[in-house]
Amino acid sequence: MKSFLRIKHFFFGLTAAVLSIMPLGSHIYGYADSRPEAVEASASKKLLPIYCVNTNGEKLVALTFDAAWGAEDTDQIIAVLDKYNVKATFFIVGDWVRKYPDAVRKFAAKGHDIANHSDRHPHVTQMSKEALKKDIMAAHAAIKEVTGKETNLYRPPYGEYNNTVIEAARECNYHTIQWDVDSLDWKEYGLEALINRVVNHKNLRPGSIILLHNGSKYTAQALDAIIRGILDKGYKIVPISELVKTDKPYKLDFEGRQHSICP
Repeated sequence: MKSFLRIKHFFFGLTAAVLSIMPLGSHIYGYADSRPEAVEASASKKLLPIYCVNTNGEKLVALTFDAAWGAEDTDQIIAVLDKYNVKATFFIVGDWVRKYPDAVRKFAAKGHDIANHSDRHPHVTQMSKEALKKDIMAAHAAIKEVTGKETNLYRPPYGEYNNTVIEAARECNYHTIQWDVDSLDWKEYGLEALINRVVNHKNLRPGSIILLHNGSKYTAQALDAIIRGILDKGYKIVPISELVKTDKPYKLDFEGRQHSICP
């Protein structure tokens, strides 16, 4: 299953990556405020997820992990995060919650964000809105059953999205989150290559959202050096719940950067 997901992730992750760097016209904007239903949609307007955040120069970034494979590196990841007193965000598939409930409890007990990464890791752009909502809420229920907490952050599998996906998420009271720094850790290029790609990524800047995966070959080993390298550049690492503003009005620009709207 792990190999199957990785192969599919390669092809569809590549597609998402290409789409994410394509120049977008000024008409392609996503807008939202603290109410998910405030996102506007029309036939001529492409909705965007949140790729990064305008922090007004404050050097904040977020470390995020997608959890859909194994859980053997859970304790190692937690130990490194503890070492630097860093809180991360774990986007977790519902099936992973049911398979590894103790790992989810450990992440939650340490104060890390637990977020929604779908229930069964489907190709969401091939689904109807009602099917999407059912999938999102199944994962929501699984997370709540294990942690006792609600979550409002959603990351679609493979980085795939369209207006229907974002609309389905907001109708479930979720904000859709992507990333602007992709570690490509699942490609297993090597330990040093992984560290260098994250720490010296061309997109790393205040407000960046960094994508990692637990259960991949080098991520847990590289995490100490990645965190140290980011901190050495003067950044503070915070969870998505502190970086992304979901309780105040905001808008998204053409690259999916979140900007607060003064009330």
